[in-house]
Amino acid sequence: MRPPTIRDVAERAGVSKSLVSLVLRGSDQVRPERRDAVLRAAQELGYRPNAAARSLSEQRTRTVGVLLNDLRNPWFVDLLDGLNSLLHANGLHMLLADARLNRRTGQDPADPLLDLRVDGLVVVGTLPDPAALGAVAEQIPVVLAGSREPAPPGVDVVAGDDERGARLAAEHLIGLGHRRIAHIAGYGAVGELRRGSFEATMLRHGLAERAVVEPSDMTEEGGYRTTVRLLSGPERPTAVFAVNDMAAIGVLSAAEELGLRVPRDLSVVGYDNTSIARLRHVWLTTVDNTSHEVGRRAARCLLERFEGPGGAGRIQLATPTLEIRGSTAPAP
Repeated sequence: MRPPTIRDVAERAGVSKSLVSLVLRGSDQVRPERRDAVLRAAQELGYRPNAAARSLSEQRTRTVGVLLNDLRNPWFVDLLDGLNSLLHANGLHMLLADARLNRRTGQDPADPLLDLRVDGLVVVGTLPDPAALGAVAEQIPVVLAGSREPAPPGVDVVAGDDERGARLAAEHLIGLGHRRIAHIAGYGAVGELRRGSFEATMLRHGLAERAVVEPSDMTEEGGYRTTVRLLSGPERPTAVFAVNDMAAIGVLSAAEELGLRVPRDLSVVGYDNTSIARLRHVWLTTVDNTSHEVGRRAARCLLERFEGPGGAGRIQLATPTLEIRGSTAPAP
């Protein structure tokens, strides 16, 4: 059987096609009894609006492209939840794309979403070349979420306050009596901000010479390899602050393999407060960078751009907090 059409709904409800269209668009110019008749007829027939036809008539697809730097990072989950909740409440739908995969195929990361004529774009995480989004921003509203890279003109940036978050982590460990503290650093502007804040905090407490910074790729494997090097040296740190939770999980694995107990022998702090950090057998002390709130703010910025396009880009920083769990304790 053919799918029901708007004409079938009109005939079942005893109204015109134009009135059905008004009801489906949410118009307040329809009397309640007629609106109820149309909605009841649509439900009885199993009618679903033709999204493609509506997009052509409205010049909008009611979709928002979401470009993720790496789908494997669990940090994105809470951010996407916050983003999607507000978009959905405003009748918009998300389309996801993996920038890492697109780069491997030699494709511009945003191209698949632009081909689908999305109404706006939210870029989540750090991209190698955010300046390339300038051309996209000339066509549709663009928001960077969770990234601190320099944004092209007219692009809003919503992220956590990385400097404050790293300071909370370092001061927590110093307050526990740790002096030999290592930081497993990351890359990009976010990694630099967290590293710089860690070093500044150690300097402020007179511990600059006791601070150790090791670069990593922000993955579990990278955190593991870096920690093995750190813990095998003559001046073993008593605490490690990792740039994110993924690297912190690698720290925990390395400590266990080397026979160290966390937190008795080694305290560990992560960053992001992902679902992994909240697992009972992990129970990681970590910085909560309010990723759900970052997602909601990014959605709000996009909605505001839809209502009033143009204007200078804005930067909004959400305030992080420290979640103290079972991976930190006083220095041995």
